[in-house]
Amino acid sequence: MAIIENRDFIVVGQQPWDTPIGSNCKDLALEFSKHNRVLYINAPLDRRTKFQQGHTEGVKKRMRVINGEEDGLEQIGPNFWVYYPDVINESINWMKPTGLFRLFNKINNKRFAKSVKKAIQRLSFKDFILFNDSDMFRSYHLKELLNPNTSIYYSRDNLLATPYWGKHGKYLEPELIKKSDLCVANSVYLANYCKQYNPNSFYVGQGCDFELFKNDDSIKVPESLIYIPKPILGYVGALLSIRLDERILLHLAQQRPQWRIVLVGPEDDDFKNSKLHEMENVHFLGPQKPETLPAYIKGFDICLNPQALNPLTIGNYPRKIDEYLAMGKPTLATRTEAVGIFEDYVYLAETKEKYVSLAEKALEENSETLANERIAFAKTHTWEKNVEEIYKAIQTVE
Repeated sequence: MAIIENRDFIVVGQQPWDTPIGSNCKDLALEFSKHNRVLYINAPLDRRTKFQQGHTEGVKKRMRVINGEEDGLEQIGPNFWVYYPDVINESINWMKPTGLFRLFNKINNKRFAKSVKKAIQRLSFKDFILFNDSDMFRSYHLKELLNPNTSIYYSRDNLLATPYWGKHGKYLEPELIKKSDLCVANSVYLANYCKQYNPNSFYVGQGCDFELFKNDDSIKVPESLIYIPKPILGYVGALLSIRLDERILLHLAQQRPQWRIVLVGPEDDDFKNSKLHEMENVHFLGPQKPETLPAYIKGFDICLNPQALNPLTIGNYPRKIDEYLAMGKPTLATRTEAVGIFEDYVYLAETKEKYVSLAEKALEENSETLANERIAFAKTHTWEKNVEEIYKAIQTVE
């Protein structure tokens, strides 16, 4: 078993620690902290967010830190600290000229790094490992500015397919991958993408929270589901048109009016205006607290991941599939290159028509034996194993 112990890790990325939803970055940082000291850096507040979201507690807290009214360094575990930078970065993504963006991005990076160094000095971090979760703008220069012993770029989404990251990320991300000491990715597709720019690129897999996602007597199906007739085909997660194919859900609901489609999660504008809202056998249950999601999954007869096929999703590792399988549920998903690793345990569909026939098959052949096989497979995807693979990758370059 590969393990790295008694080291210092600095984790930067896009997911702030105080955001309630779970994330790979947060789970990996917690796993690192079992044997090492970890400093988790929240992204610095930017000017636009300060003005647009100044009423939120998250921005208010950051302003208290910036104004010296509150300590930005918080210890939340024996080996784990979270840091709120005491600086404001300029909002610069609107800038079109490459040279101008690079100039102001470097200024932002220097401002950010100067703040991070305060926390490094307070904790006396030495020879640390810098783990960057896809923060290709704010953390582009951190390798030079912080001088880590080892710098790691973590790829877990094809962010360049989105307008925000694609504009300047199309040249910054490949450059950052190239200058990092190594890259790790949660899908084979993304590992191969990183390998185009850095030969030290590794597929390290993905973890799942088995304490939360477990199908036992402690999990009670919510009342809002109990009164919905079965069979229930359900989805939990954000309903975003860039990630989900609405046509699949419409086809399922139209072709099998006796089935109920249950969607749990916040909706973007496209889903809010979808024809799905006009269908009697489709139920939108809205956003729910993360800790309640297993209860909803328990009430589903089939779990869905109707992923759209586009550059953003093609290489994406669908974390929710592990969560579905961990609860033993029959799972029906769109076939992609990244999802191929689930071939023997998930019903994979290439078309909306195939979704209907595979759903019928899943309902017909479900059994306790199959449920146990799904659970056993999901349990091979632990955060411990995920971090062990990252440690192996680090040891190849140190």
